[in-house]
Amino acid sequence: MRARRLQDVTGFGIDKVATAAGDDPDILRMENLDTDIAPPPGVVEATREAIGPREYNSWLPFSGRSDLKEAVADHVERRSGVRYDPYSEIVITTSDGTGMLDALLATTDPGDEIILTDPTYAGVINRVRLAGGVPRFATCLPVDGHWRIDLDSLRDAVTDQTRALFLQNATFPTGMVFNEEEWEAITTLVLERDLHLIYWSFMEGVLFDDRPLIHPASFEGMRDRTITLGAVTIEYRMIGWRIGWAIGNADTADAIGMVHIYNGLVASGFSQAGAIAALRSDPDDLTRAVSELQRRRDVVMEELEGLPAVSASGGWALLLDTEAMGIAPPEASQRLLEQKVAATPMTAWG
Repeated sequence: MRARRLQDVTGFGIDKVATAAGDDPDILRMENLDTDIAPPPGVVEATREAIGPREYNSWLPFSGRSDLKEAVADHVERRSGVRYDPYSEIVITTSDGTGMLDALLATTDPGDEIILTDPTYAGVINRVRLAGGVPRFATCLPVDGHWRIDLDSLRDAVTDQTRALFLQNATFPTGMVFNEEEWEAITTLVLERDLHLIYWSFMEGVLFDDRPLIHPASFEGMRDRTITLGAVTIEYRMIGWRIGWAIGNADTADAIGMVHIYNGLVASGFSQAGAIAALRSDPDDLTRAVSELQRRRDVVMEELEGLPAVSASGGWALLLDTEAMGIAPPEASQRLLEQKVAATPMTAWG
């Protein structure tokens, strides 16, 4: 038995490649966004100390611990210059994946169109579908060796049925980073067409080549039209903690919190303790991690010289256009696996 809502929902492809790779220790695992860079110092210790005490072993508070909400509010204010009330405008979620569905269910109705970049994360596309929305796509193309959004394509994608833009920065899996001009165009479009912006910020601090961090809520008129979804997953290398947050004006946050009670209920208490330690950690830790990731990107691009790869401006991923070499992505993935390299075909990612 399968519900009709699943008829257009596709798989990631990541799990299939991972299963095929198995436990072979000789395979280079590049199919998933795992990392060998440790979390900030103090995170593991704070998490361990929270295992056992009753205050971290409770259903309450449903929307997250107050001290974590305060840390999130400070974190976002440092980056955006915008202050959100920790108690009425922030919901702690079980990572940003849950926050995505919470936000979509709380702010969109079945049949509403949601604008995404193409390519984009399959998890976003399919959560839009699960919420009853219709994904529409704005084209991203390589320009001078880096991904750029086609702003005309973005404007053309908006119709009378459009409810929101759902954007990431850095984008996943392309590694595209919006510049000031692009954010100006995006926020102007949101305001002119009376839309709202769901901003997935989980990679916004992983920017290469000294690119500036630009938060869309900082633009005039955007504070109350922006829903920010964040997490400790990428920037703080805390994949297994599963802690995220959703931020919006009080009415929006209340709606998201209502959905979250029946979707994720409450985030892990001891994981929240680790997240607080991460958000209060030395900023130099992230600087060092980004420097190492940029070094690795440079190595990959050097090794792929002469092949149709597009350099990432940020994030944890990089794309190679195998079709330009006359090889379909699934076939390329299989050939690589035969050579002990696990890589995911992006056929369902836009």
